[in-house]
Amino acid sequence: MPPGRPARQRVISNENDENSNSTRMTRAKAAALEVDVTSQPAKQALQSKKSAATANPTAQRKRAALGDVSNVGKGEVAEGKKPLGGGKGGLVSKAAQPTGVQKSQARATSTRSALATKEPKKTEVKRAGSGSGAIGASHKRKVTSATVKQDVLAEEEPVRKKANTQEVTSKKAERSEPQSGKGESVTQKASPEESYGPKKEEELVLPPGVTNLEDDGADDPLMAAEYAHEIFEYLRDLECKSIPNPQYMSHQDELEWKTRGILVDWLIEVHTRFHLLPETLFLAVNIIDRFLSQKVVQLDRVQLVGITAMFIAAKYEEVLSPHVSNYRHVADDGFSEAEILSAERFILDTLNYDLSYPNPMNFLRRISKADDYDIQSRTIGKFLMEISIVDHRFMAYRPSHIAAAAMYLARLILDRGEWDPTIAYYAGYTEEEIEPVFELMVDYLARPIVHEAFYKKYASKRFMKASLLTRQWAKKNAPIFGITDTKLPVDEVSD
Repeated sequence: MPPGRPARQRVISNENDENSNSTRMTRAKAAALEVDVTSQPAKQALQSKKSAATANPTAQRKRAALGDVSNVGKGEVAEGKKPLGGGKGGLVSKAAQPTGVQKSQARATSTRSALATKEPKKTEVKRAGSGSGAIGASHKRKVTSATVKQDVLAEEEPVRKKANTQEVTSKKAERSEPQSGKGESVTQKASPEESYGPKKEEELVLPPGVTNLEDDGADDPLMAAEYAHEIFEYLRDLECKSIPNPQYMSHQDELEWKTRGILVDWLIEVHTRFHLLPETLFLAVNIIDRFLSQKVVQLDRVQLVGITAMFIAAKYEEVLSPHVSNYRHVADDGFSEAEILSAERFILDTLNYDLSYPNPMNFLRRISKADDYDIQSRTIGKFLMEISIVDHRFMAYRPSHIAAAAMYLARLILDRGEWDPTIAYYAGYTEEEIEPVFELMVDYLARPIVHEAFYKKYASKRFMKASLLTRQWAKKNAPIFGITDTKLPVDEVSD
């Protein structure tokens, strides 16, 4: 057995004094108590509680056996706190528990209860439901008037929904049932597409011998084949509204038909220089004629009217129209840009901003479709059709009529065959109706050249030298159509 420690004299201190609760023996206290400090054993180095407990387990057992006061076995009240469970080991922290001492049975039971924390919910549910007969019904709901109303509404609502659904399903069943008894009296309504949509091509009654050309573009949405018939009916109705006064030169004081011919021939040259579309040229001449039909214009302002009409038509037809400065330049700076813009507003206001002109190029392309897109006949037809804008005698005829006459004469010059029923149907005119118009074209071709720019434009190889070819044919065949006097130019021919 190791020798026991010498008895130490305990120092009585006041427990309520927080500054004097230390029991450490200092040299000053030892001197005051006349205790020999050198006779006391040296103090060991500081160790953790675990290492101190494991260093000498037998000493721990002896201290516990001798009844030494420690934190483990302390049962007294400290600073007004309650006793810590009567010294049970289950409430002691692991750091204060000596490792050499075996764990008590209370500690083992406490660990088992800590691990089984999920089981009490099941047992509580079983206890709560054991007497009531319902699972989980641990609390009874208080029955009040409000809860009774809610229960009644909850019971009646599914009944109403069920009745409504039954009514809807019964109506659907009535609609879906075939009306065997009412099949003869009840007429089925047409769908919106059938009642408001375009007429189908099979509904159109074509004359005998006419081929339906719209079947070729039925699969191409860009062709708008299902609307083609209605589109050209609308354009033919619009022709009557856009025709100018054929005799408007009678109320012009300073202008003559020769002046108009010179102006249009110059505009053809400007149109060629700017590389504009054919539709732009036809629309520009139509704007000039309609404006001169309503307004009296002086001679020095006619060129301004012509260049402004081309400026408006290019805005309407072209994707990229030339700038106003370009028109000022081609007019040899005879008019400023402000004058052109002011004339533009005045002309549009006079025409009531109505530029809906059924262009003859649209009718020419439709007839060319019936002609199987013959490039030669269409090129010569374009030349013959432009005669109508330089010769004032064509002003009284519709654009569709002029297009049909141009294609008829082009096929006649090239010997492309007869005017068959299919071409006559899509052109809209028979040979008898076309005859007076194409005879005017032959008369113009048989006479001397007046419009130089127009003649040179179609004398190029690009247009198959159409002006040369047609003039040769017209001079040779003019007597067949009763045209004998061809010495005078077009501008000197009496109306």
